[in-house]
Amino acid sequence: MLNRLSSIALRAPRRVVAAWAIVFVLGLGAAGMLFSSLDADLDGASGFESERVAERLGELDPGGGEVVGIVDGAPVAPGVVDRLGRLEGVDAVHTLPSGDGRATAVVVELAGGLDDQEEADAVEAASGALRAIDAPEVLVGGELLLDDEVAELAERDAQRAEMLSLPVALVVMAVVFGGVLAAGLPLAIALSGVGATMLGLTAVSSLTDVSLYAVNVTLMLGIGLGIDYGLLLLSRFREERATGLEVAGAVHRTMATAGRTVVFSACTVAVALAGLLVFEDPTIRSLAFGGIGVVLATMLASLTLLPALLGRIGHRLRPQVAAGGEGGFARLARLIQRRSVPVVVVVGIGLVLLAAPFTHARFDDIGVHALPRSSETRQVAEAIDGRFPAVTAEPVEVVADVDPDDPALARWLDEVAALPAVAGATIDDASRAGVTVAEVRPEGASNGSAAQGVVRAVRGMDAPFPVAVGGDPAEIVDLRDSVVDRLPLAAAVLVTATFVLLFLMTGSVVVPIKAIVMNVLSLGATLGALVWVFQDGHLSGLLGFDPPGSLDLLMPVIVFVFAFGLSMDYEVFLLARIREIWEETGDNDRAVAEGLQRSGRIVTSAALLIVIVFAGFATGEIVAMKQLGIGLAVAVIVDATVIRSLLVPATMKLMGRWNWWAPPALRRVHSRIGVREAPAIIEPAT
Repeated sequence: MLNRLSSIALRAPRRVVAAWAIVFVLGLGAAGMLFSSLDADLDGASGFESERVAERLGELDPGGGEVVGIVDGAPVAPGVVDRLGRLEGVDAVHTLPSGDGRATAVVVELAGGLDDQEEADAVEAASGALRAIDAPEVLVGGELLLDDEVAELAERDAQRAEMLSLPVALVVMAVVFGGVLAAGLPLAIALSGVGATMLGLTAVSSLTDVSLYAVNVTLMLGIGLGIDYGLLLLSRFREERATGLEVAGAVHRTMATAGRTVVFSACTVAVALAGLLVFEDPTIRSLAFGGIGVVLATMLASLTLLPALLGRIGHRLRPQVAAGGEGGFARLARLIQRRSVPVVVVVGIGLVLLAAPFTHARFDDIGVHALPRSSETRQVAEAIDGRFPAVTAEPVEVVADVDPDDPALARWLDEVAALPAVAGATIDDASRAGVTVAEVRPEGASNGSAAQGVVRAVRGMDAPFPVAVGGDPAEIVDLRDSVVDRLPLAAAVLVTATFVLLFLMTGSVVVPIKAIVMNVLSLGATLGALVWVFQDGHLSGLLGFDPPGSLDLLMPVIVFVFAFGLSMDYEVFLLARIREIWEETGDNDRAVAEGLQRSGRIVTSAALLIVIVFAGFATGEIVAMKQLGIGLAVAVIVDATVIRSLLVPATMKLMGRWNWWAPPALRRVHSRIGVREAPAIIEPAT
């Protein structure tokens, strides 16, 4: 299959390059439209109780969202409220005084049933009217403006990341390969893969909701993997050219060896990301779709576009003799092999200590705190929390199938009001015969532990009628419970698929188990670093963010899966070379030393470049994307240095020939369906 793809690319290079150029241009155009159609805050899964409550409330009281203005330093004239109330699309206007009496919150409620354009027009009109109020300071925010601001920042963050990381990555690649021409090839793969994925996400967004974070993750992962795969293939091509092969022969041989490694690597990363599909939350699932799509698109670009480009300009690239058994990485491997026991002990203890902060991790929906402190929307939310105690927390919404005037309901609401951390419980105007909507007001913030405790307490109460609990606090509870419930299944999918793929590649059951264990240690250190930085607030000034005091509820899961996949990416790069030399020599120590020497420069260069890409995204203003960028950068650094350069040589020395052990039955399975690198069939290009 790989030989056939490379043959097609060599025979029609212009058509292949033109096809990918069209894909990139179309993807670039689609990306601009895509951001406007994405959602910063997707609804919860249909199976969540809070989502079912939201649907029923929408039927009972189809009201719109709110635009909130904080008017500070001057009273709000009655005429202002009247003018706001007459705006098209506005249902009602309320004013609330602050606790200190120096400010007023003007809450503009939009009518229900507005389409997207009508709602956007109403939000713009209400925002403009609020900002026109004559006062020393007027801030405008609210839930309807939050999504727009997050979308705008996400697009700006993506553009900034590209502007910062791509030029630096190009310079580093030019140094690594000794020229701009060679450096541009991996970048072409990366951009083509991203362009194809943008088209795919645009198509998906026309069918279902897609999180805007999926675009940022797609860019981050696509650029990183494109550079990784390009480095691997280009290095192998130059080595094959150094053996005397012509361009066409070197391309075929590269695809048969390094191309197979790319396929295996891409499949490993894709199955890792497939673990996200077991979660019910639509945000996580959309990240999985974007991630899997960009991995497969980048793989396809690597196997078709790069051979086509090499067929045209490969003769202009300087050959490079393959690294032998001597060199810095080989000497490092032999040094570690002589001290394998202390290396394993010291590194293992070090990784456990780095993971220690994760033991006191807190997870929450960081909400508006994902925005920078300069955000007007965040300032409005913080002003409401701090200065308007009457509206500090979003209520816990209860839908009960009972008449509002039923005495049993009154008794039950009295019990609810007596619960700890409940400030009061009242019947809402949306109630009607047979259905009661009650608002339970928790003490503290709507996403705080007290509010979530109220949700669990109300759900745990016995009621003489059917009751469903929703609202913002309930959404957080449902999401948290769903993640906890599905995490073991996701981990099982990830570990099982990874084990099977590495077994098919190596024929060993020991190597996959060791790889999984070492990746877990690496990920523990990564998650510990995230807690130390984002929860405990270390380096927040240097990194330019306001510590939210917790990790985003979804971030550990996303970092775990993405970092696990990337770690296996480098594992495949290294094991492919070690296995190749092991089959040639049967000498385990030599295979490890020479395999590390031949792949060490590639893995190190790829890791450096992908860290540059992730660091570019970590400069963004949205805290969740900072957490993801820094988390993945730390994971790659730990994996490429501590794991691949220290733990792998040490543990493989200790295991010796047992590294390649498998039960007889599995050896027979591998002999039938295992993957081996076969000599390339070298066809002349025509």
